[in-house]
Amino acid sequence: MLENRQAMKRTFAGLFQRYGVRAVEHYPQELLNTLRSVAPHDNPDPNVVLLTPGIYNSAYFEHAFLGRQMGIEIVEGRDLVVHDNRVYTRTTKGLKPVDVIYRRIDDDFIDPLSFKNDSLLGCAGLLNAFRAGNVTLANAIGTGVADDKAVYAYVPAMIRYYLSEEPILHNVPTYLGMHDDECDYIVNNLHQLVVKSVNESGGYGMLVGPHSSQAERERFRDLVKADPRNFVAQPIVRLSRHPTYQNGELYGCHVDLRPYILCGEKVRIVPGGLTRVALRSGSLVVNSSQGGGSKDTWVLSD
Repeated sequence: MLENRQAMKRTFAGLFQRYGVRAVEHYPQELLNTLRSVAPHDNPDPNVVLLTPGIYNSAYFEHAFLGRQMGIEIVEGRDLVVHDNRVYTRTTKGLKPVDVIYRRIDDDFIDPLSFKNDSLLGCAGLLNAFRAGNVTLANAIGTGVADDKAVYAYVPAMIRYYLSEEPILHNVPTYLGMHDDECDYIVNNLHQLVVKSVNESGGYGMLVGPHSSQAERERFRDLVKADPRNFVAQPIVRLSRHPTYQNGELYGCHVDLRPYILCGEKVRIVPGGLTRVALRSGSLVVNSSQGGGSKDTWVLSD
């Protein structure tokens, strides 16, 4: 989102003032404010760090960029140490207490004493410090359950249960392989469904039925039957299209929108977002790992 905006401003600087495009450059500061607001013990000046797996991670550029923009330290697991359920970062002047960790490491690797005991990415004892309330992890351990695509089918029920409200937006009909009748529907209608592995991301582990071959559908039929819990299916959603100029040609590409919403002591919505683009003609897959791209997204002032 931030890189797209910078590129557009360099190329079409005059348009932004003319059309009253709202700024997104304040996002890093809003992110920092959110992280500071969730510090334990109402600390008025908490120390916030960004925990990264390191330079070989595919998203390290993002980690470094956000850390630099927020003005916080970027640390690896080896830079942290826990004493008496308190987290510290090693510095040239000695140990410095850490109050909030913006973590970019999966749960399994964050503490070798509690999860993967051979992990070199996390910090031993971190979970105990978290349990003691001496450090805040953002996002908290366990929030990755939202990445399980099977959870999506239950969101309307969650809204009714926790908020006593009816959902404003309707869900895309979702069939869960774990239910026998829905599993039968999936394997018998692969030609018209999008089938997704519940624990994959980036466009991997997915079958777009209408665009697939018979061999691909047969392979997925076997996969679903072998492990029904691992799959969900949905009808094709006709994504919006946006004019895209590429290789000397202007044509409509399918797009989706990823908004940026920060939830701390209050909810902050960034007036922009990331519009992802399926750059291959006719494709519905917008993921960058599958050849997709992105566009700057404008929200105009009143």
